[in-house]
Amino acid sequence: MNGMDVRTLRVELGDRSYPIHIGPALLSRHPELLFDAVRGSQALVLSDANVAPLYLSFVRPGLSARSSAELVIPPGEREKTLDRFAEVMHAFAGMRASRDVTLIALGGGVVGDLGGFAAACWMRGVRFVQVPTTLLAMVDSSVGGKTAVDLPEGKNLVGAFHQPSAVIIDTDTLSTLPDRELRAGLAEVVKYGAIFDAAFFAWLEAHAESLLHRDAAALAEAIERSCRHKADVVARDETEQGDRALLNFGHTFGHAIETLGGYELVLHGEAVAIGMVCAARLSARSGRAPAADTERLVSLLRRLGLPTDTPGHLDRHALLDAMRLDKKNRSGALRLILWNGIGAARIVDGVGDGDVLKAFDA
Repeated sequence: MNGMDVRTLRVELGDRSYPIHIGPALLSRHPELLFDAVRGSQALVLSDANVAPLYLSFVRPGLSARSSAELVIPPGEREKTLDRFAEVMHAFAGMRASRDVTLIALGGGVVGDLGGFAAACWMRGVRFVQVPTTLLAMVDSSVGGKTAVDLPEGKNLVGAFHQPSAVIIDTDTLSTLPDRELRAGLAEVVKYGAIFDAAFFAWLEAHAESLLHRDAAALAEAIERSCRHKADVVARDETEQGDRALLNFGHTFGHAIETLGGYELVLHGEAVAIGMVCAARLSARSGRAPAADTERLVSLLRRLGLPTDTPGHLDRHALLDAMRLDKKNRSGALRLILWNGIGAARIVDGVGDGDVLKAFDA
């Protein structure tokens, strides 16, 4: 804890450990959190055109006495590109940024992933701070140091592991988050219960309506429990050689849906929701998990207003081809995250094409 209104967790990575601060009004009432995280004399703030008008002014006091610049990009997954990456590089160059510059990523997962990758590459690596403003970024992409941009051929194919120096989660920023974005973030929250924690899954079933109605206490609890799971697994397996791969439950299916939809058809969290159902169906059909657990997952996701069916117009064989570019695969063979039931995910190699194709449909 860092005061009664701030919950602080740590990602334990030796000399690269860092805090996750969670609480209301952190940007307005606790500018020292950002000030302490920005160690050098220079700072570049990266944000998007939806977030910057709302929260950029709250970040500036935490950068007092430092030379700073700001770069605002258009919103949306389609902006997570090599072209935007180059734009951030030119922004660094334009401010004559040295190795003591800190990049502050103020926004959702796109800004965080793009900003983190840029920080990993400028002068071979500089500090960056995650200030996530979407639920999905708060519970997933802002923690753990996975940074990347997309290609037309697939999602997150160009990237690096580069840990932030701090994550500052101001839960008040969720008040301006559109309902659809909030629901998409809840898919990643459900994932933690699905893969690690049956008791948390049951808690989500009991509090689904409170979360949808933005109950502050329920959201804070869900964020903290999700971040705690993420921090623990990153500390055990930073570069995804083992347990960390379990965090991709639903993602291999979901990324394929995103790719074929041109990153516009569904939001990332919506694709993950569909993907988790596909993985659960495949697990049940192969005798790895009880079908009743799939039904519980479908029921919870639908109560949270999330899609559970693969878009009918997407070609199933094209989806399978897109899945082959997934980073977890080995020697061209599909490696999927399936489960033995709620709270018990597992890595499965060599899943057959026919089984995958059937999993896309109920």
